[in-house]
Amino acid sequence: MTTTPKPTTATALRLGFAFLAAAAANTVIAFGALSLDDGGIGMGLNPASYLPATAVGLLLGTVGWFVIARRAPHALRVVVPAVLVLTWVPDLLLFTAGATAANIFGLMLMHLVVTTAAVTALRPTLKPAERGVQAVQATE
Repeated sequence: MTTTPKPTTATALRLGFAFLAAAAANTVIAFGALSLDDGGIGMGLNPASYLPATAVGLLLGTVGWFVIARRAPHALRVVVPAVLVLTWVPDLLLFTAGATAANIFGLMLMHLVVTTAAVTALRPTLKPAERGVQAVQATE
C-alpha cells in the first residue's frame, strides 16, 4: 500500500512562512527594480500587484504540487522548472508594452522567489525515496 502526500497542519504552517518570506523577498526585489526602472512602466512592481500574485502563485503551485505528487512524484523535477520558465513568457512580452529590462528581470526574479518558496515548503510532503534520497539498509 502506497501513501499519497496530503496537506497537513505542518504543511499549512510552512506555506504561511513561505508566503511571508516570498512577500518580503519580492518587496526587496520590487524596490530594487523600481530604482533601476528609469522611465519604464513599472508593471507589477507595486505591492497591490505582487502581493496578491505571490499568494495566488503559492496557492496554484500547491494545488499543482499535490496533483502531480499523487500521480507521478518524480515528474516534479521536470514540471516545476518547466512551469517556472512558462511564467517568464508574459514577463518577456512586457518588452512590447514599454517595460525596461530592470522591470522584466525583477518580475522574473519574483517568479523564481515564489517557486523556491513553494518547493521549500512542499518538499517535506514527499516520501524520502521521492525526494531522491536513497534509504540506507541496515542489514549486512
